[in-house]
Amino acid sequence: MHRSRLSTLLIDTPLQEADASVAFWSDALGASTSSPPGEPQYISLRGAMPDITLAVQRVEAEARYHVDIETDYVDAEVTRLQDLGAVAVSSWQGCRTLRAPGGHLLCVIPVHSDLEDFNRSSKVWP
Repeated sequence: MHRSRLSTLLIDTPLQEADASVAFWSDALGASTSSPPGEPQYISLRGAMPDITLAVQRVEAEARYHVDIETDYVDAEVTRLQDLGAVAVSSWQGCRTLRAPGGHLLCVIPVHSDLEDFNRSSKVWP
């Protein structure tokens, strides 16, 4: 048994356009910005979406959106999603990137939000 939830919507933005993207989205949504310590590639848009983190991510790729699913058991969640049709793409620092049917990227990550928030809003899977 494990738990998981949709935790993050990321606006993946090419490096050279990231500052303009952050300015646009923070102004458009009335959000303040911050980066987690040691992770300058992520700029959180605080207050933009209740219960879900919205962030701009600097990437060396095309502009796109992707979601993060946080879980208390990464391997079990990856298996569950692969059984539903997702395909493994890569692995990095304990996170696993998958491609869902339809072509959209998603990352399965260990719990990173407040534990109370995670427990309140996550689903339990057998």
